[in-house]
Amino acid sequence: MIYVVIVFLWTSILLYILLGGADFGAGIIELFTSRANQPKTRKTMYKAIGPIWEANHMWLIIAIVILFVGFPVIYATVSIYLHIPLVCMLLGIIARGTAFVFRNYDAVKDDMQKVYTPIFMYSSLITPLFLGIIAGSAVSGKIDPDAGDFLSAYIFSWLNWFSVATGVFTVAICGFLASIFIIGQTDTEDSRRHFTRKARECVFIVMFAGALVFLAAYAEDVPLINWIFGDIPGLVAIIAASLSLVVMFYAFKQERPILLRILAGFQVTMILFAATYSHFPDIVLTRNGNNLSLLAHAGQSGSIRALGLALLIGSVFILPALVYLIYIFQVRKGGMEESPDRKHF
Repeated sequence: MIYVVIVFLWTSILLYILLGGADFGAGIIELFTSRANQPKTRKTMYKAIGPIWEANHMWLIIAIVILFVGFPVIYATVSIYLHIPLVCMLLGIIARGTAFVFRNYDAVKDDMQKVYTPIFMYSSLITPLFLGIIAGSAVSGKIDPDAGDFLSAYIFSWLNWFSVATGVFTVAICGFLASIFIIGQTDTEDSRRHFTRKARECVFIVMFAGALVFLAAYAEDVPLINWIFGDIPGLVAIIAASLSLVVMFYAFKQERPILLRILAGFQVTMILFAATYSHFPDIVLTRNGNNLSLLAHAGQSGSIRALGLALLIGSVFILPALVYLIYIFQVRKGGMEESPDRKHF
């Protein structure tokens, strides 16, 4: 049953990156769009991410509950040593949702609208930045349980080049996913060309950000190259992701939005698999070498069994409902276009 729980944990993290990442990416794309094009970009983004907005944070909640119930030692360690980036990420989630509601549903349209929109856009960038920092810190080996001062224990555990580079890479991934989602929701040929060009640009930004992660890993002595290229499964995953880029540019040329979404999801899945496979079952790598393992540091067998059963039973209800939610958003385009703000958010 422990492996069932681990699969659900990994899948929840993946789905949060894919669906929540596209959600955050909507604000990132809007942030880096010219002021003249922001209204059109905003409207199209609403249509693209409507189905995932309804449920994206569910995956984060599931991952947190799995860690809290099934792996309390790991949950406590991350919560203690990475509490600063965790708080920043949670504040970003709150600020983003609050700013969006006020900028769309405020009964009084005044100068405060000029405040809500920047908060929404910048929190859309800050939240995945700290999410990536947390992920990078967990495997950077910088968490020091033996630290004797505040800076070593709670600052340098996450404030390092590798963690920050991973955060930037996560931001780039979110923008990339959102740019891919938006192509299939355009209304005109000019808009389709515009957003296709932006999606191509995001591909190269992701590649550049990925190179920064490797450079930071080398500078911080994080064995990222060995993790990814040191074993057959990781190497195969990276080769598959790289080859799919060729197909992606073909899909750009042929204007195949569904294929583009599938390829984007596949690439992110392969990247996450390659980055986590080599050091499995260790999930938190510490400076003193006492790494935290999903197998060695799991909770009581009874808790794991109950958690696994709850996840299996819950998936029977959650997954079909999610598929149906996405389906109805796709087939009822007319209704969504009438009021995209209210329907989607």
